[in-house]
Amino acid sequence: MARSRVELFEEIRKAHDREELGIRALANRFGVHRRAVRQALASPMPPPRRPVARSSPSLDPWKATIDGWLAADEDAPRKQHHTARRVFQRLVEEHGAEVGESTVRRYVAAARAHRPVALVSVKVPQSHPAGEEAEVDFGQISFRLGREQVVGRMFVMRLSASGKAFHRVYANEAQEVFIDGHVRAFEHFGGVPVRIRYDNLKPAVTRVLKGRDRKESERFVALRSHYGFDSFFCIPGQEGAHEKGGVEGEVGRFRRRHLVPLPVVETLAELNEYITLADEKDDARHIFGHRHSVGEDFAGELEALRSLPEERFEMMLALECRVDHKSRICVRQCFYSVPARYVGRRIDVFLGAEYVEARDGDRVVARHERGIEKGSEHLCLDHYLEVLEKKPGALAGATALQAARASGSFGPLHERFWRAARRKLGDADGTRALVEVLLAHRHIERELVLVGIERALAVGSVDPAVVLVEARRSTEIAEKTPVPIGSLRRFDRPVPVLSPYDELLEASS
Repeated sequence: MARSRVELFEEIRKAHDREELGIRALANRFGVHRRAVRQALASPMPPPRRPVARSSPSLDPWKATIDGWLAADEDAPRKQHHTARRVFQRLVEEHGAEVGESTVRRYVAAARAHRPVALVSVKVPQSHPAGEEAEVDFGQISFRLGREQVVGRMFVMRLSASGKAFHRVYANEAQEVFIDGHVRAFEHFGGVPVRIRYDNLKPAVTRVLKGRDRKESERFVALRSHYGFDSFFCIPGQEGAHEKGGVEGEVGRFRRRHLVPLPVVETLAELNEYITLADEKDDARHIFGHRHSVGEDFAGELEALRSLPEERFEMMLALECRVDHKSRICVRQCFYSVPARYVGRRIDVFLGAEYVEARDGDRVVARHERGIEKGSEHLCLDHYLEVLEKKPGALAGATALQAARASGSFGPLHERFWRAARRKLGDADGTRALVEVLLAHRHIERELVLVGIERALAVGSVDPAVVLVEARRSTEIAEKTPVPIGSLRRFDRPVPVLSPYDELLEASS
């Protein structure tokens, strides 16, 4: 099977790092132009190119049929297996396929080159040199998020020699979660093992081929190339479970040891803080047959791990989304708000394991915690303020306002100011006054704005200008560094000169 450009780039980078070959030598070894070598050394991901036309369009509809015949041969007597010629004859006679015999011969030869090795029932005991190998898997756990019991997916990477493991809980097993878990695990260990064992996780494997061959996702190949580790895929199903028994047992052990009874948390971040403390406690435990604790064994293994690359791998998945008429983007069937000025435009979106970011160039214009339930909305009131200034009647029932109240960003002082402003100025103008105060949060610290609101209400004023002036005055009283608030400059006034009034008082006396 022909290797992809990502896999070729990985081999070039490994040869450059491990054998210290130059650009010309690498080009000669891999039969590519020196320009391609430079591209591989600059980035694990090849630059985009035009899609290549299918090489055998006439055979593609029959590949699944051929694979089925070859798979059935495994249960047939060895001397009565399909030959390439017999495969060609059956395609023509039974299916009327219009394909060339040489095309069929090439495909059958390639398929047979990856025959699975026969399983051996005897299990051979294994020893693991320090830093040589790790195992990765996901495990299902339950916990209470507030009052609701939910199911999460726990990413686990376990070093085979010392038994030290990294755990982190996510909402699902998406590819960005898989990538995030690897990057965090490498940083947690402070290094990278030589090889990592996997089962056939969908974020890494797009197709299971014959034997241990896999069609791997390009993001996974790029991650592997960036950190320079090798991968090993276990036999599918229960037959291959023993091939990564360390991490299989680790999932259950950690679940029983640290997650009974069910943890009760308000956020996934809080749960992962608890998980991190549990990992630290596990450094003191002893594995049966080991003379030292996990932490002591890991101290020796750390020196054998490969060093981390200077740059961190980009964990977020780059997407592009159109902003709908409600100023939202839809990512994996969840909705997230962005500033209203982007309505109708396409915007760059970066999807991470825990956060979703919308970017305008290099500037982050919106950042939300990633949603768990499909169809959920994650709205920020600040993104709608310019619209609410034009349509103040929409604020009272706004979903974004309910979210702001629930998060505490729209608090009791805001409510008091809004009630007072509507009572004094009417619903529309009173709401516009509140919107102007909320806009001030973009330039002034939240606590200072709240002080300004409280002082304005104390003197019976609902003028946003008074709120801003009082917020600035509270900064000066506290002798803090003045905040550069451009919107307040129009309220600056020179110190009044009182000498003419003093002269008048002297003359009158």
